[in-house]
Amino acid sequence: MTSTDLLDRARVIADAVLYEGYLLYPYRASAAKNQVRWQFGVLGPIGAREAGCGEDSAMSTDCLLELGGETTVDIRVRFLQLQSRTVWRREATPRRLTPVHELTCGSQTWLSWDEAVEQEVDLAPQHIPELLDGVERLLPVEVPGGAEAELLRDEHGELVGKVVRERLPLSAVLRVSARRVGGAVAVGLRLENQHPWVPLESGRPHRDQALQRSLLSAHVVLSVLDGRFLSVIDPPAWASEAAAQCANHRCWPVLVGEKGDQDVVLAAPIILYDWPEVAAESPGDLFDSTEIDELLTLRVMTLTEDEKREVRATDDRARALLDRCESLPDTELGRLHGTTREVPAGGEVPTWSTPGHDGADRPWWDPDVDASVRPETDSVLVGGTPVAAGSHVRLRPSRRADAQDLFLAGQVAVVTRVDRDVDGRVHVAVVLRDDPAGDLHQWYGRYLYFGPEEIEPLEPGGVA
Repeated sequence: MTSTDLLDRARVIADAVLYEGYLLYPYRASAAKNQVRWQFGVLGPIGAREAGCGEDSAMSTDCLLELGGETTVDIRVRFLQLQSRTVWRREATPRRLTPVHELTCGSQTWLSWDEAVEQEVDLAPQHIPELLDGVERLLPVEVPGGAEAELLRDEHGELVGKVVRERLPLSAVLRVSARRVGGAVAVGLRLENQHPWVPLESGRPHRDQALQRSLLSAHVVLSVLDGRFLSVIDPPAWASEAAAQCANHRCWPVLVGEKGDQDVVLAAPIILYDWPEVAAESPGDLFDSTEIDELLTLRVMTLTEDEKREVRATDDRARALLDRCESLPDTELGRLHGTTREVPAGGEVPTWSTPGHDGADRPWWDPDVDASVRPETDSVLVGGTPVAAGSHVRLRPSRRADAQDLFLAGQVAVVTRVDRDVDGRVHVAVVLRDDPAGDLHQWYGRYLYFGPEEIEPLEPGGVA
């Protein structure tokens, strides 16, 4: 398999990282959560962070590698380049074009908005043994700027306005080094934005100006030939000390590909596990790969027609997302609700069984595994008074209490059970005595939990 094939194999996960948080439900430009964008992997201009209007200009990581005879690493830097889309309207008097937030021409609406252009830069392959002598390679990452204008005309061919898309050039450098760490090699990567922070006189907020010179959702994909990458999350025992010496700043390396593969690493600005996967049932990108596809899809389908028009005007990718959700067949929607993973032919079904108090094998979650624990009947001494299910107590929140707990200070509650965690700590589950929905909470098992020092035992009638 060529290095290009190896890098392409990581693309599905790398693309999920590239567009993580690009737009958030309800996918409209006017939504408050979409007013401040670009949350992950932003490399701002030099000095922008110190000026309080941008992100750190660099990210770095160490990837752990087991050398072969002629180990070579291919590197691909990927990021989004901000593209400002400005809508201009033709005025009748005087005859000129004026920038506006929104323009409707026929059945289509355009909004002024910040889009993104995918950028992917393949860098020169690095022969790792040559870097072990303390050599640091500086690999340039250059992306040109550009501008395009699209004229908008009505059904009679009359000029209505135009849409202008502009991108500023970007310049970065990837520093590559290598050092021996025990029996392994740590390949050091440091990606740096090279642009200095200089405010423009464009009237845009400084943060928006800094983003125009930033690398967005930046990450690095590496593939190795004649060698293998080692997990820094779960390294082999012989490399555990080496993994502990690896340093990461704003990006973390994980193995990608089929489970067990060790020839491709993704250095991502989001903490992932080794061999991450996108669910096979997912019909397309929702720009939030940790969210539940079914939930977001159903929410999109509840948007009003006016909201949908704004979604389509906001961004081409948002328009495609909306069209996909609206045309999703019932069978595909049903698959999002859940799935059953079949055991491979010849495979064994794990039992996770544990001998119970009667000696019989039982599932680990069966209460009979440990007959010494019975939350419904267990008790705890509080000030010399045994407290168990049915006891009335007054709440005195104190242990790491939050605002919700403090609102309950002085309230009378009824104990439903006494739980003990694996560390031996006691948690008293209660429902409020005067809560009209108390019976319902108890039926659902939706309890409030307090420590023994946070409750005051009362007489059975609830009087101190």
